[in-house]
Amino acid sequence: MNRDSSRRNFLAAGLALPAAGLASATGVPSPSPVPTPQAAPGKLTYRTLGKTGLKPTIVGYGCMITSDPTVITRAVDMGITYFDTSRHYQGGQNERMVGAALGAKRKDIILSSKVDAKDKAGALAELDTSLKELGTDHLDMWHLHGKDTPEDISDELIDAERTAKQQGKIRFTAVSTHQLPKVVDRIIAAKFDSVTAAYNFSMDPDWGPAIEKLNQAGIGVVAMKVMAGGVRGRDSKPQMKRPGALVSALKWVLKNPGVSTTIPSMTDIDQLEQNFAVMGTKFEAADEKLLAERLEEIRTYHCRMCGQCDGQCAQGLPVANMLRFGMYADRYGQFALGREHFLTLSAAHQSVRCADCTSCTVHCPNGVHVTEGLIRAQEIFG
Repeated sequence: MNRDSSRRNFLAAGLALPAAGLASATGVPSPSPVPTPQAAPGKLTYRTLGKTGLKPTIVGYGCMITSDPTVITRAVDMGITYFDTSRHYQGGQNERMVGAALGAKRKDIILSSKVDAKDKAGALAELDTSLKELGTDHLDMWHLHGKDTPEDISDELIDAERTAKQQGKIRFTAVSTHQLPKVVDRIIAAKFDSVTAAYNFSMDPDWGPAIEKLNQAGIGVVAMKVMAGGVRGRDSKPQMKRPGALVSALKWVLKNPGVSTTIPSMTDIDQLEQNFAVMGTKFEAADEKLLAERLEEIRTYHCRMCGQCDGQCAQGLPVANMLRFGMYADRYGQFALGREHFLTLSAAHQSVRCADCTSCTVHCPNGVHVTEGLIRAQEIFG
């Protein structure tokens, strides 16, 4: 089956948006009624995370861009039970802030962090640092971070996870990825307990079956990047602000019962309350129409992580990753995070300047202006 046909079937099944409603006859999206989530507090709702037996709230908390610890404390008080951070978020300071914000409440929540080291010794050393900074003697979930190819998930790192579990420093093994369909079989073969995967309304149909495969294997699924990079937005159109497309995007992810919890990034109480209120609500026709318009708005600059650009760049650039780095700066407001990722590229890739190429060999089937995005990342990070 060709990709276009597959995508049409995917949309029709309700796991993504129908083509209808993307634009009016004039080519301009027509206004949609803005779905209004119920006022906080929402209805606390839980799902079981694979075979772990853990039952997180379906709306968790992604701490990556949070700088105000009182928002995290408030989230615990409201009843949110899943909190996600990483050893290298905010230059290594995020874990310390999260640990301080949780304090004695640590025992009441499911705590997740991630490791970027490439070898066992380095990974276990990072874990010890994470435990110290978070002020805890164990993590509930410990992720091998950003593993987007089967080769990234090495036997050595799998052994590090198992060793940490045997030592009682982690309860469950996990991995995070932006390319779930590419690594799902490796994740299942390695017998991880959970996976945190990018998943949102803009993505390729391959993600739905990949999540189902994990469910069948008893592996829990945590969804990240649930708002398709819509934390800040590039313009001030009403449907780009809360309540609106961002809330609808979260509801879209949660309508897939294969997702146990989500970790939207939050920076203030208003965002927290809007996301919390999604629990107990349904994805409706108004949400669907609003997201269809949103998809059209972001079409030229939002990478859907379909993987079709892999290997296309004549310079060998990891195109999707570089577009994501730029997203961290431009739409998350996290320049330092984007540059930190950019600096993990090889020196040769860092030195490439797409503006010097006479023509681009990368062609995005979804209409993303790839050259513009790459030049932007090179200009701000290089």
